[in-house]
Amino acid sequence: MNDHDALTPLRLAILGLIGMHPQSGYDLKKVFETTPMGNFSSSPGAIYPALKGLGERGWIYGQPEHLETLRPRLVYSITDEGERILTTELERPVTHEDMIWHFDLVMLRFAFIERLGHAQALRFLDEFRIEAAAYVEYLEGLRDSMREHLTPCGRLALEHGIQGSAGNVRWAEYAINELRMLLGK
Repeated sequence: MNDHDALTPLRLAILGLIGMHPQSGYDLKKVFETTPMGNFSSSPGAIYPALKGLGERGWIYGQPEHLETLRPRLVYSITDEGERILTTELERPVTHEDMIWHFDLVMLRFAFIERLGHAQALRFLDEFRIEAAAYVEYLEGLRDSMREHLTPCGRLALEHGIQGSAGNVRWAEYAINELRMLLGK
C-alpha cells in the first residue's frame, strides 16, 4: 500500500489536526464530536486504531504526559515524515475526480492548506474554481443531451447538481477575493 492509499480520510483529518498542534486521542475525539470534523469520525473505536496506524507508519509519535496522575495520556505530535506526507497530500492538484467522488476530502485538504502559505491556498482555490466550473458545464451538457429522456424529478435532481456546483464556483471566487483582500493583493 502506498502512502496516498494509506492516508484515509480519518487519518488525513487526524494528521492535519496533530500537525496544527500536539493533541491526545481524547483531544481529537472532542474535536470530532463538537465540529463538522465529526463527518470523519467521533468514535474512539476508529480514532485510536487510526492513531496507532499513523504511529506505525512513523507519521506521528506519542509522548506520555501526566504519568504521576491517575489520568496519564499520550500526546501525539507529527514527525518529519508525517509532515512530508501531509504536505504532499495538500499540494496535490484538485482534480475532476476529487470534485465528484471525494468532495469532503477536497474541503478537508483546504482546511489545512494554509500551513503551506497563502500562495498555495490561492492555487488550490483557483484549481477548485476551474474544476467546479468544468463540472457545471459537464452537467449542463448532460442535462441538455438527456432533456427528452429525463423525468421531472430526474431533471430536478440533475439541476441540484448544477446549482450546487455553480455555488462552489461562486464560493471559490469569494474565497479567492477574501484571501487577496487579507493579503493586500
